[in-house]
Amino acid sequence: MSKYRDLAYKGSFNSSDTLLNKIWKTGAYTVQLNMQDYLWDGIKRDRLVWVGDLNPEIATINTVFGYNEVVPKSLDFAKATTPLPEWMNGISAYSMWWIINQRDWFYHNGNLKYLKEQQAYLTPLLNQLIQKIDSDNKEKLDGQRFLDWPSSEDPKAIHAGLQAMMVLALQAGSDLSTKLGDIVTAKKCMEAVNRLKKYIPPHNNSKQAAALLSLAKLMDAKQANEVLSDGGAKNFSTFFGYYMLQAKAKASDYQGAINIIREYWGAMLNFGATTFWEDFNMDWTKNAARIDELVPDGKIDIHGAYGAYCYIGFRHSLCHGWASGPTPWLTEHVLGISVIEPGCKVVRIKPHLGDLKFAEGTFPTPMGLIKVKHQKMADGTVKSTISAPKAIKILR
Repeated sequence: MSKYRDLAYKGSFNSSDTLLNKIWKTGAYTVQLNMQDYLWDGIKRDRLVWVGDLNPEIATINTVFGYNEVVPKSLDFAKATTPLPEWMNGISAYSMWWIINQRDWFYHNGNLKYLKEQQAYLTPLLNQLIQKIDSDNKEKLDGQRFLDWPSSEDPKAIHAGLQAMMVLALQAGSDLSTKLGDIVTAKKCMEAVNRLKKYIPPHNNSKQAAALLSLAKLMDAKQANEVLSDGGAKNFSTFFGYYMLQAKAKASDYQGAINIIREYWGAMLNFGATTFWEDFNMDWTKNAARIDELVPDGKIDIHGAYGAYCYIGFRHSLCHGWASGPTPWLTEHVLGISVIEPGCKVVRIKPHLGDLKFAEGTFPTPMGLIKVKHQKMADGTVKSTISAPKAIKILR
């Protein structure tokens, strides 16, 4: 028996690079397969609502499908099954991702009624997080201390990442509290953010930590990009690769990010992937066989031979929504479409084509599709054609 949501792809991406086009569609398809009763982490093994995994998945859904009830249903499930002071999925960072997810969902859909339904949980959660800052302005989060699997044995990187996550979550919480008219909580959140910014932990050469520190403005974006650029896609990861790409964009290294997308996510396609994987390491590609063929003598089984933690060997999921980051990234930074005001009422369009000759696509909003086409001219400038619903204000 199989289950499949036959969904219209309202968002689209097409460019002069057929590999990037395929990567965009593969990320979209990966998330589509995980849009089941809830928004699952993967269609193999867990089939659970992991709240951190939801963040790149929600970004992909906003980019490709627009509103879908599986997102609020999953966010509500996480809330209903996690009475405070427990952490969602037992992981403190995942409760912080819930706050960020609520912010991202609200900005795309603008549903204030739904946001108000979260306030009774959101406000005490924010206060709980504020209590997890010590007298030295350091995070002291309990529960499982986790960013992603490849960084899970690096406590220094985890500490740096959680310090940054606290900043990002409390900033999102302040924004949402302001939208809800709760100025007191909004102010408390920003006071906590200002305290957290007085202590900047070392990144320990972790690309995960450097990316989050950059996004939280605890580390200079250019310096963080030096860490992220070391070795190209080496030590990239499927989940946090999205935030590494976002940090590269923050440093205006759009071409570097495009190159990484081709190298890292393109490598999975080169080995026969039709959806993106739970984990992937560029070192695995040495003398490895494709996943869509019987393993020839002398070749390594890239599926069965690799993996760790909960996904050793064939338990490794080859369809994991958290790996879909390039899909929203390409729309946001190459097509240049970013939401500025809730409900997509104000949208900025600022393309970054890198070495592409052209890029075009669509972006779903509650008021209809935004359509863009960007053409690189002979002198290197970009000519843009933009069509948007009249109710949307476009910033250039």
